[in-house]
Amino acid sequence: MSKRTWALIAATLVSIIYGLTFTIAKDVMPKYIEPFGFIVIRVFGATVLFWLVSFFGPKEKIAKEDFPRIIAAAFFGVALNMLTFFKGLSYTSPIMGAVLMVTTPMIVLILSAIIMKERMQNRKIFGIILGLAGTVTLIFFGGKFGKTINAPNASLGNLLVFINAVSYGFYLIVVKKLMDKYNAFTFVKWIYTFGFILVLPFGWNEFHAINWTIIPTDIFWKIGFVILFSTFFTYLLNLLSMRELKPTTVAVFIYLQPLFATIFAVSLGKDELNLVKLLSAVLIFAGVYLVTQKRVKSE
Repeated sequence: MSKRTWALIAATLVSIIYGLTFTIAKDVMPKYIEPFGFIVIRVFGATVLFWLVSFFGPKEKIAKEDFPRIIAAAFFGVALNMLTFFKGLSYTSPIMGAVLMVTTPMIVLILSAIIMKERMQNRKIFGIILGLAGTVTLIFFGGKFGKTINAPNASLGNLLVFINAVSYGFYLIVVKKLMDKYNAFTFVKWIYTFGFILVLPFGWNEFHAINWTIIPTDIFWKIGFVILFSTFFTYLLNLLSMRELKPTTVAVFIYLQPLFATIFAVSLGKDELNLVKLLSAVLIFAGVYLVTQKRVKSE
């Protein structure tokens, strides 16, 4: 198979893993481990793995002036991003969480327009309005109509997942200069190291409160899945796909996450579709489609 085919397979696997993560992580928390305690485990495990792998990578030294950017990337890409995602997921349902994550490309465009003063076309502005309408609908009404399984506070959970998507949008902008300057394994270990330092004060009490003796074997496997596959392998697979595919092509694969999340959650009885979820998804997908379309010649 060609390198491009392998890259497409890698990007698809990332979407499948993330789609599974919404349900798998929710099985762990908050019943056995509280969200912030789970993040401490996830980030520490990933940090160890990235440091181990870095010894086999290129020997580069990070310039001192780049460490503030690395710390900013750690804050947006690890600490705020993961803390709000897991806390939000503990309150909302897997399907609603996955649908909200699709807003990331739209958020990146908004942030680029604000931070980098990039000019937006009318079509993209309309797309942003549509996407935000779907987001607001899902945040405030996602848990109010129809049956919502295992979502004790859907509105708060959806809001937190949306904050997580905004945080990840900032991360993508902050980390771009690092990716242009260094090999990924040179800086990702530092991002996770600083990320671990940042999440530890928030998650230490919940981590310390874990009763390891009552956790079933299958939950340990699910914790391992989140560390190894949802964090470590997805990063490596993203690197493989980004080397061979255009960024716009890679971004399209984020749209598959709600599909895989829905199939997995519904098939296991962990979630259920309703009209509000479907309507919100249509608005968000329509908005993201308009935002990510290339500029046509007539414009």
